[in-house]
Amino acid sequence: MNAAEFHSAGVRGFLHRADGPHALVLAHGAGSDCRSPLLVAAAHAFSDAGFSVLRCDLPFRQARPQGPPGPGDASRDRAGLASAAGELRAMVPGRVFLGGHSYGGRQASMLAAEQLESADGLLLLSYPLHPPRQPNQLRTSHFPGLSAPALFVHGLRDPFGSPEEMRAALALLRGRSELLLLPGGHHLPGFAAASPQVVLAFRTLLSL
Repeated sequence: MNAAEFHSAGVRGFLHRADGPHALVLAHGAGSDCRSPLLVAAAHAFSDAGFSVLRCDLPFRQARPQGPPGPGDASRDRAGLASAAGELRAMVPGRVFLGGHSYGGRQASMLAAEQLESADGLLLLSYPLHPPRQPNQLRTSHFPGLSAPALFVHGLRDPFGSPEEMRAALALLRGRSELLLLPGGHHLPGFAAASPQVVLAFRTLLSL
């Protein structure tokens, strides 16, 4: 599925159009952009399965071509995700889902907790549960307010959260959730090889 450059109302990225009724916004991690191999693989897998996919650069990356987000960037990045979701809602008749890798997925989940109508479901790739070697600094304060169904795709050796830690965190969620573990992976799971499994798990969780 070919992708076309997309620019509209502060949203920048690549749009993979498909024939199905549903759509997915994908955001990148703190150290990459919408051209990351993981996001490209995910976009192709879901667009081939009938989802229109917009992989977008978050506002912090639009402002700076390199470097991580700063302390004041998170709220602007969530606003950017909300704008991207709004663009897709104007294009498709079905549901719109949010997701992304690491930081991008975290911001998508926080937006879904703040604005319940912003996402009909979540695809969270390598959710950064805590900084490496700092398991007490959990990033779950918004989890009890999160009611959207969520699929977490996680590497077995991810230093940002062990499988056991992830299972405990998912127990905090209000909505349906599933943890899909990929072998190895570290913080960049081998998505391409596992993409059929991920798409099937997402469809099953969302009853699509």
